[in-house]
Amino acid sequence: MFTGIIEEIGMMKDVRKRGQTMELTIQAKTVIQDIHVGDSIAVNGVCLTVIAFDQTAFTVEVMPETYRKSSLHMLQSGSRVNLERAMSMQSRFGGHIVQGHVDTTAVLVSRVTEENAVVFTFETKERGILQYIITHGSITIDGISLTVVDVSNNLVKVSIISHTLAQTVLFDKYPGDIVNMECDVLGKYVERILLFQTEN
Repeated sequence: MFTGIIEEIGMMKDVRKRGQTMELTIQAKTVIQDIHVGDSIAVNGVCLTVIAFDQTAFTVEVMPETYRKSSLHMLQSGSRVNLERAMSMQSRFGGHIVQGHVDTTAVLVSRVTEENAVVFTFETKERGILQYIITHGSITIDGISLTVVDVSNNLVKVSIISHTLAQTVLFDKYPGDIVNMECDVLGKYVERILLFQTEN
C-alpha cells in the first residue's frame, strides 16, 4: 500500500521489451537506501516488485496485464518517473490509500496556471470509472495523491501547488500526454458490498 506522496523522481536507465512484458532498470537515490529483492515500489503509480538492485539503480518487471492497463509501455531510456516505496507502519499518512493498481490511463487535455497553482484537466475514455470519482475526493495521477476539483462527462480536473509540481513528473506533462489514473479504492469496496447484498 502507498500514500501517493512521491519520494523522488527516478530516471529510466534501461528499458527492455519482450512482447507485452518489460524489464525496467531505474536510477534512484532515496528509494534504494533500504531496498530488498521482493520490495514493492510504485513507478508512476504502478506497484512493481524489485527483482534486482545495486547502489544506484533497481530493476522491476512489467507483466502483460500491467503493460496493457498502464502507460509504462511508453517509457524510454531517460524518461523521468515518480517513485514511492510501500508505506511502513512508522510513516506519516500524508495522502490517501493508494494500491498501485491502475484503473485506466487518461489524456491531459489542458494545463492552466492559476496564481500559485496549476490546474490540470484529464480525459478518460472509460466512463465506468467515473462513478468512483467525486468532487473534493481523492484520485491518484501517475502515483500522486491529488484532490479532485471537478468531474464532468469524461473530464477530471485537479489543481496542484507549485511545490508538488516541481517534485513530480507532472512538471513534464503537457496536453496530449498520457498518465496513469487510480480511483479511490473505498468507493469500489462500497459498490461491491452493495452489489453482493443485492445478488444474495
